[in-house]
Amino acid sequence: MLHNYFTIAWRNIWKHKLFSLINIFGLSIGIAFTLLIAAYVWHEVNVNADLKNADNQYIIQSKWKDPNMGYVLTALAPMPKALKEEYPNLVANYYHWDGVSSNVSKGDKHFRESLQVGDSTFITTYGFKLLHGDRKTALNDPFSAVITREMAIKYFGKTDVVGQSVTIESFTGTKHDFTITGVLDKLKKNSVTNVIDASNSTFFLPVAAAKFLGRSLDGWNNTNIVGLIELKKGVKPEALIGPMKSLIKRNAPPQIAANLTPYLVSLKSFYINDGGGTIKKMLYTLSSIALFILLMAVINFVNICISRSSQRMKEMGIRKVLGGLRKQLIWQFLTESVLMVLIATLIALGIYALARPFFAGLLATDISGLFSFPLYFYLIPVTFALVIGLLAGLYPALVLSSLKSVDSLKGKLDRVKDNVLFRKSLIAFQFGTAAVVLICAIVISKQINLFFSKSLGYDKDYVVYAQLPRDWSKPGVQKMEEKRYRLAQLPQIKSVTLSWAIPDGNNGGGIQAYKMSDNPSQAFPSQVLTVDNQYAITYGIPLKAGEFFKSQYMAGDSAEVVINEKHLKALGFKNAHDAIGQQFQAQGMPPLTIRGVVADFQFGSMQGPITPITFVNVNWSPFYRYFSIKLKQGNIETSLAALQKKWAEVLPGAPFEYGFMDEALAKLYKTELQLKKASYLATGLAIIIVLLGVLGLISLSIQKRTKEIGIRKVLGSSVKDVMLLFLKDFLGTVVIAGIIACPLAYWMMNKWLNGYAYKISLTVVPFAVAVVALLMITAVLISLQTIKAALANPVKSLRSE
Repeated sequence: MLHNYFTIAWRNIWKHKLFSLINIFGLSIGIAFTLLIAAYVWHEVNVNADLKNADNQYIIQSKWKDPNMGYVLTALAPMPKALKEEYPNLVANYYHWDGVSSNVSKGDKHFRESLQVGDSTFITTYGFKLLHGDRKTALNDPFSAVITREMAIKYFGKTDVVGQSVTIESFTGTKHDFTITGVLDKLKKNSVTNVIDASNSTFFLPVAAAKFLGRSLDGWNNTNIVGLIELKKGVKPEALIGPMKSLIKRNAPPQIAANLTPYLVSLKSFYINDGGGTIKKMLYTLSSIALFILLMAVINFVNICISRSSQRMKEMGIRKVLGGLRKQLIWQFLTESVLMVLIATLIALGIYALARPFFAGLLATDISGLFSFPLYFYLIPVTFALVIGLLAGLYPALVLSSLKSVDSLKGKLDRVKDNVLFRKSLIAFQFGTAAVVLICAIVISKQINLFFSKSLGYDKDYVVYAQLPRDWSKPGVQKMEEKRYRLAQLPQIKSVTLSWAIPDGNNGGGIQAYKMSDNPSQAFPSQVLTVDNQYAITYGIPLKAGEFFKSQYMAGDSAEVVINEKHLKALGFKNAHDAIGQQFQAQGMPPLTIRGVVADFQFGSMQGPITPITFVNVNWSPFYRYFSIKLKQGNIETSLAALQKKWAEVLPGAPFEYGFMDEALAKLYKTELQLKKASYLATGLAIIIVLLGVLGLISLSIQKRTKEIGIRKVLGSSVKDVMLLFLKDFLGTVVIAGIIACPLAYWMMNKWLNGYAYKISLTVVPFAVAVVALLMITAVLISLQTIKAALANPVKSLRSE
């Protein structure tokens, strides 16, 4: 009997190819998109879950009363080791590391790489696999290095390179060979080798290598080291609060002890919760979009199934006359709908496999293949097919099977309660969802365009930046200034500046500033940017008064600084000219003299407001990382080729690995850009699903009203009149859906925009554009469908039964 149900179901699906195609394709799109989003969310939620003993792995975070004293991400350098040694009953293992970048070379290959200098416990603590080398001894030698699989291929063209060596440059310019003692297998995304999408570490060096590099992983006043620990089984993180406070009280300087409160964060939740929870918000948003898209596809499927079912009354009547039982008719309808959903699910799995590389590129992440999930995952599509199939087939199965045989054979539609209001409500929900998604996509796009606009307060166009070999000393700065001058002589270059930071939010710390007449308790935080006198010119930051340092640095100018307008107002000055030559105090520093005042500009993300900024001269504070180079307008490729040639001459052995400021901003707003791309894709899918539903329902409506169309034509109705008849049924629903969708979209986008200190204004334009666009697209589709029916010979229409 079951075989018979499936045979008849397949014949019915094949007989009505158009409706079956519309129904199956629309549902498969919704399922495929939901599966892709689910795979992405599953991948992000499980970052760090594959680490060895992941449930017991924690990262030490820092809460500072004065945020300029340290970073949230880092801990006091000796803390992890001290916890392991003094509290072995609580702590099973530890790992602390310092992240730096330096020049790495092998023969004629020169690159700037991210180095992670840390304990030899690195590999064994987290269970990273080595393709080659001994995991227990790989980091024992001071000049040993463990590298990733990708780096082995990059430098040697193969992975079996244990015993080979690369040359690494220290911050003083000296070089030393490091022997490769291990090659890591491909690393999954994690927060040990890659902390929140910072530059992924590729070379792992032992703690002893820190001395050669000019770094330190010791000292209770060292606040810049990432600290991780593994707790013993059954130990709660709260048990470490007392020991950490005790260690700080006993060992840290008084100023640090008074300001710092350490706490533990589980590595399993660290990734999605860090950075204000932007990743978690992204996952919630994408999940909501996927569920709405899936719900739209399901509604489409159910709607068309119900609409089509009334056409099969005569078939039901004949089955009953021939002895068919009601339960058999019910099973037949349910079998057909379940079969269609199963076909749609299979097609969706094929779409998933084909679309996965594109989608992974869209969201700039890995998305697992179909056979990479746990076994329980594969029960979800099967369960879904059964539930949706039963839901779609239940209404026609119960209603049509209950009709009397005579009514069914006569095809009396009036005996079937064709719930028009219910179906129109479902259509309105679809249009409303599509309108919300489209409005959100427009608003998100406008806000992200603001991130890259000229309203940033500086000119990012034609600016490239590149990291430099480091010699953090005053002679080292003088050498770099000479090289900067030589680069600036190129005819393709407008200006070059030496600095610690580019405008991407990663500043070099801060100070607590206050007026000379105020108490230190009235101090306000000010970001410190270490730059030379060309920074404002290169980035096009307007100067309001004074000058951006002197053209030639003199030792007597050490305490001269440049501030922005926000800092100016915090000091109480009414205008920029009044501040020139005046002094202010900063905790732990001599009195600072204001040499110049620049206009406010957006140094970091627009999620935060513009803050006070203090520019100090790199000759006074000899710490730098970048050359920022302003190219003249013209052929970018020619300019970069000339710059690369000059770079090799001026900085031999230093790789010219450059980036544009647009790329730096793209990293800063990575999550928002992912959301923008996903919203565009969701909008396209939502519109496709809605239009497929309209296409199916209009086709069914035309079939049901074929005789009515013929009578109207005979009585003098024009093609236009017939078109308006069908347009009236649907466009009113679209308008009502739009009216309901606009307040919901406004609430959602207003809440999202409130996460940014600087944002666009929500005007009526995105709402009007979305609703009008949906109206026009729907009207065109309905018109194309109805024109053919309206132009048909009315004689044929009247003979339709």
